[in-house]
Parts: sequence; C-alpha cells; structure tokens
Amino acid sequence: MSRLTQLRALAPLVVAGALAAVAVVTVERAGCDDPGRYELRGDHYELVGGCIAAGDIVVTDPVPPTPTVDPGAPNKG
Repeated sequence: MSRLTQLRALAPLVVAGALAAVAVVTVERAGCDDPGRYELRGDHYELVGGCIAAGDIVVTDPVPPTPTVDPGAPNKG
C-alpha cells in the first residue's frame, strides 16, 4: 500500500474526529443548564425543557403556490 493510498484512507477519519471534537466543544459552550428530554405524549414525542422557548422558533404560514400558465394550452373563455 503506497503512502498516498494510506493518506486517502486516513484523511476521512481525521476529518470526522475533528468535526466530532468541534461538536463536543460547541455543546459544552452552549450555556444551557437543562438540555431537555423527550416525553411520549399520546402518539408523538414532545421536547420538554431545554433552552428553546416557545417564541424562539417562528413558523410562518406557507405561501400559496402561484398558478402556472401553460403557453400551449387552449384559452378558456
């Protein structure tokens, strides 16, 4: 096995390890005392606790799609 082949085999493992380390450091510095937990509520799970409040995530109403006009279609009317 040549050195280049060994490097190609080892590089993804090194990158994965570095990304895992960055993820651990990010979570440690998040400053959240209560990480939250998932509880079964009826037929679904719900996140209870944690650092996200109800107003932190804003969900807007979806924009209705605009009708498209097919230039080859016959006119109605």
